Amino acid sequence: MSGYAKGPFAVDWEDRYDMAALRSGRVAAAQRALEQSETDFLLVWKDENVRYLTGLRAQLIAGKTTSLNGALLVPGADPVLLSSGGEIDKARLGMSWIGEAHAIPIMEQAELVDGFVANILVPLLAERGLTQGRIGVDQANISFVTAMRRHLPDLEMEDGDVVMQKARLVKSAVEVEIIHEACAIGDSVTQRALDETKAGRRELEVAGDAMQTLFYLGGEMAHVITPFVASGEHMSPPHRLATDKIMRNQDLCFIDIGAMWNGYFADIGRTTIIGKPSKEQQKIYTAVYEGLHAGFEKMRPGFTNQDAADAIIEKIGDHGLADRLFSLFIGHGIGMGANEPPYIGETLPGATVYPFEPNMIFAVEPLVWVPDVRGGGGVRIEDMVRITDGPAEILSRVEYEETLLV
Repeated sequence: MSGYAKGPFAVDWEDRYDMAALRSGRVAAAQRALEQSETDFLLVWKDENVRYLTGLRAQLIAGKTTSLNGALLVPGADPVLLSSGGEIDKARLGMSWIGEAHAIPIMEQAELVDGFVANILVPLLAERGLTQGRIGVDQANISFVTAMRRHLPDLEMEDGDVVMQKARLVKSAVEVEIIHEACAIGDSVTQRALDETKAGRRELEVAGDAMQTLFYLGGEMAHVITPFVASGEHMSPPHRLATDKIMRNQDLCFIDIGAMWNGYFADIGRTTIIGKPSKEQQKIYTAVYEGLHAGFEKMRPGFTNQDAADAIIEKIGDHGLADRLFSLFIGHGIGMGANEPPYIGETLPGATVYPFEPNMIFAVEPLVWVPDVRGGGGVRIEDMVRITDGPAEILSRVEYEETLLV
């Protein structure tokens, strides 16, 4: 299966994106994952899980994620939306697929959280015969945990996010189509930033230009909430945000902003050069480029995330730079979660080996930085990749920087 971005508008002359099938397919996937788990039902609060189950596109308030909206999923039934009072009327009037919705407070003040559990959640669960058993919760604050123990002592709380991660792991055909569209917007955002990267401009100016393109094209938000535009020595080590630094001749500049469209993320990054690169900058860029493509070769069924990581590290090592890889994973799953399992190249305790399956989607992003290089010695290149039955499909299409390749 291969696709392309057909356009974000609804039209009468071409089949585009079946949003009803998208929503029903996601609920079915979550129900299957729930059935295969030892959890009886789910109560989710993470933005991506609420969107996945209900389709709610909510106002997001800084620092309040997981505190504004929730969803209850019971086997064999449609999700119940638990929505901030600011969203409830929109949900009731404009989301016909939501059969039941309840207004809830912001889930942080202990008294309000207790009131929600006692007066809204307990009756909801009681009428469904669910005041005993195992409830899967993806994230919660201590006030919620305390209130649950007080008012629902016979419920055992378990990790519900692992259920949702399983549901979201392999994308459906329509999800892949939506991600193609997100990549088209993400490519455009990245290209605008590259076009605006010039000596005498500030990192923040370039970020602003790119964000203008994001919203012009119907994107919902950037993949990186703090747009990542880092130039020159700000890439060695990486400053993962945009600042008032003035870009100068001989600066490398990295762009990582991406896009979300209809709830799905595209994470795309490119490094460019202002003026002519030095031989050291070319060496670093070439190592990252070749490492990235070595990883692509292993991203197919029959191999694992560890195989891809090993290939990337080995190829970068051929250039003598393996010990200069950024101390972060090399790639990550992506979809409704901006970063989601599986990870490629995670080295911290608990890192897990996953076999590649068709329609897993990853953002692969090796980063190498070398100190004390004039104009900066840090390079990252990032592409969106879909696992197929054969060779990996590269979903992002922004050109690489040929002047930086040896």
